[in-house]
Amino acid sequence: MTAHPFSAADSASTSGRAVTPSFWSRLWTRDAPGYLFLLPWFIGFFGLTLGPMLTSLYLSFTDFDLLTSPNWVGMDNYTRIFTADPKFAASMRVTFFFVIFSVPLKLAFALAVALLLNRGMRGLPLYRAVFYLPSLLGASVAIAVLWRQLFAGDGVVNDFLAIFGIEGPSWISNPRYSLWTLIVLSVWQFGSPMIIFLAGLRQIPQDMYEAASLDGASKARMFWKITLPLLTPVVFFNAVIQTIDAFKSFTPAFIISGGTGNPINSTLFYTLYLYQEAFGFFRMGYASALAWVLLAIVAAFTGFSFLTSKYWVHYDE
Repeated sequence: MTAHPFSAADSASTSGRAVTPSFWSRLWTRDAPGYLFLLPWFIGFFGLTLGPMLTSLYLSFTDFDLLTSPNWVGMDNYTRIFTADPKFAASMRVTFFFVIFSVPLKLAFALAVALLLNRGMRGLPLYRAVFYLPSLLGASVAIAVLWRQLFAGDGVVNDFLAIFGIEGPSWISNPRYSLWTLIVLSVWQFGSPMIIFLAGLRQIPQDMYEAASLDGASKARMFWKITLPLLTPVVFFNAVIQTIDAFKSFTPAFIISGGTGNPINSTLFYTLYLYQEAFGFFRMGYASALAWVLLAIVAAFTGFSFLTSKYWVHYDE
């Protein structure tokens, strides 16, 4: 019997399809384990980050009080923020004042301590841990309560000043000083940027200092001409991170002011005002709009920082 001329080819083709794994089979055997390991991250990102963000974006265009269904109002919330809300302007002034003063002071203090520790003193790991500890505790409720007691009218700070015959004010209740107590608390949490500065200092080649010393350069000149230029990537990183954290600062202002931002709104941080609108007056739609305005401000600052970094940040090539 003569075989069909195409039977062998069909058999080979059919056999080839049978042994060649399909796309989904290859995906399961090759990629599925990786996706399974990533599954907790996917759940967290879509369920706890992206999902709530998109929900808040929708709510920012509604009138929502947590008790009834959202009522679509369009751009009314954003119009009110920029044209008819004096507390928004007050909270922005307080927040920008806090950011402008707390971040540079914290970075300067952190760099000074890092330079001191970089000299190779004994017990460096212990000092590093001790100086880093405030960064771990500073944002806690307990430290905020302690800070309020320290700067109260009958607190430890005024008791110390009384030793020298100085009658200190009530730092917390006086609008001239209340915000400065929060700035001091922020500067006290210098441990995190200090550790990063210390790591950056360890990466600077020592032979550059030796060559400068042979040329007769002073310590101050070596700092301005060698240390600081080579440290600018670290300065840039710390500045961006600390500024974002300063914009998000909430717990100290909430605890020290009792959640009101008083005296006379001198400690009314933007995040505290957002909290009041959301959970004090149940204006969740308006609070969502405030949150997105804050996101836009932080994004604008970060973008501006990256755009201008090419003029002052020097990377080792």
